[in-house]
Amino acid sequence: MKKIICFILLAGWINPGIAQTDSLPAFVKDSLDNYVEKALSDWQIPGVAVCIVKNGKVVIMKGYGIKEVGTNDKVDENTLFMIGSNTKAFTATALAMLHNSKSLSLDDKVQKWLPDFKLYDPWVTKETNIRDLLCHRLGFETFQGDFMFFDSDLTMQQVREKFGKVKPMYSFRSKWGYCNAAFMTAGEIIPKVTGKSWAEFLKEKIFVPLGMNNTLALSKDISSASNKSSAHTVVLGELKKIPYGNIDNLAAAGSISSSVNDMSKWVMMQLDNGKLNGEEIMDASIISETGIPHSILGDGGHMFNKSHFSLYALGWFLQEYNGRKIVAHTGGVNGFVTSVALIPEEKLGIIVLTNTDANNFYEALRNEIQDACLGLPYRNYSQFFLQRQKRNEAEMQQQLKAKRDTIDSHPPTALPPKEYAGNYEHEVYGKMNIVLENDKLVMRFEHHKGRYGTLEALGGNRFFCTYSDPLYGRKVLAFTVENNKVKSITVRVADFVEFTPYEFYKK
Repeated sequence: MKKIICFILLAGWINPGIAQTDSLPAFVKDSLDNYVEKALSDWQIPGVAVCIVKNGKVVIMKGYGIKEVGTNDKVDENTLFMIGSNTKAFTATALAMLHNSKSLSLDDKVQKWLPDFKLYDPWVTKETNIRDLLCHRLGFETFQGDFMFFDSDLTMQQVREKFGKVKPMYSFRSKWGYCNAAFMTAGEIIPKVTGKSWAEFLKEKIFVPLGMNNTLALSKDISSASNKSSAHTVVLGELKKIPYGNIDNLAAAGSISSSVNDMSKWVMMQLDNGKLNGEEIMDASIISETGIPHSILGDGGHMFNKSHFSLYALGWFLQEYNGRKIVAHTGGVNGFVTSVALIPEEKLGIIVLTNTDANNFYEALRNEIQDACLGLPYRNYSQFFLQRQKRNEAEMQQQLKAKRDTIDSHPPTALPPKEYAGNYEHEVYGKMNIVLENDKLVMRFEHHKGRYGTLEALGGNRFFCTYSDPLYGRKVLAFTVENNKVKSITVRVADFVEFTPYEFYKK
């Protein structure tokens, strides 16, 4: 996502602060534009923004494509994208700043600052410290609870209350499991310490000092921004614009919107131990604190090159790759996927922002730039990932056709369809109801108003659910029946949202 010669040309202007490119690898100098433009077509991505920083300077910064499908509004270096979980490093950094100033300790028990904090196990509730919230070691399965929380009408306080009732799948600190509600909880400590909200603190202490003047902390604000990307997804091969995610109830986990121009300053500050253009923005110990490994994911590995160890620090993934330490994160939220990668030993940073959630190009491009800058062979990750996705899609299409053929054969259900209708409840989520409409069962959830799932019979007590919001996907759902009475239904949604099932019991 960038073009270069001796300087960087961006949307018709020349940035005098951009570094010379004579030392850049050939892929970046000569092939990047073609690589990205091809990917826009191959992956059906409306727009991409890319930035590469090296040795404290921006060497590439450029937008490609358009902000919204069906328009000619071009992406530029200041176009906002929702960055999803790349928000987490900002939250961890904010808390590390308070640790550095001795306003709190990252080893403080959470209940010291949030007396109403609760988890399922009372002992774990008392023992959980701030670090536990920031490194995903509470014992939850990855994404556990996110269907309930994500893009719902729950307030942050309601999310906190329901989070305290979710039974973790594993024991405390025994296993890494990505937990968005934990980061939300960590963000709620900030106002208790400072008197400022999480969003206000980030703006005052990070965004303004860095000159991240267009960056927005809360998802509610992107719709009114003047230079923004729209959110998109791909459904059955068709690119569609979708609504922005409403995720301010999980704000500290993923609600920031930013541009490559603003993110370049954040990345350069990270790579220069808290300094930007020679000016200290924050103490170096704050940067090092967030980079300390806390959780073990596994032994790592790479499809082509040497890679060892996969760890999680505070808001950052860590790995060893070709003899270098990689500090990185990705972000995914309704209609956007993004990537930020730092290679501190090379003073190299890579930012990739995309405005569809249905691509792996954001990772492919990061890998390609990373390899080129490390002198590794060209791999064409975009095609590698694309072919894999096409195989997966072909498989899914076959499975979908088989299910549609079954549905079209009108298989008998174990009970009359009206027997599956009624009111249901999950002990933590709350209420759900199923009604018979136009000979189809339609499922609606209490906290996801306006969204529904249409259930079509697969025979017996199994139904094929198509959610009205493509984010939640299509799933086979089964009812449990005892003595010819419906007892419950096991509800699942797309893995992008949550892996774990919800058992709703008929009332």
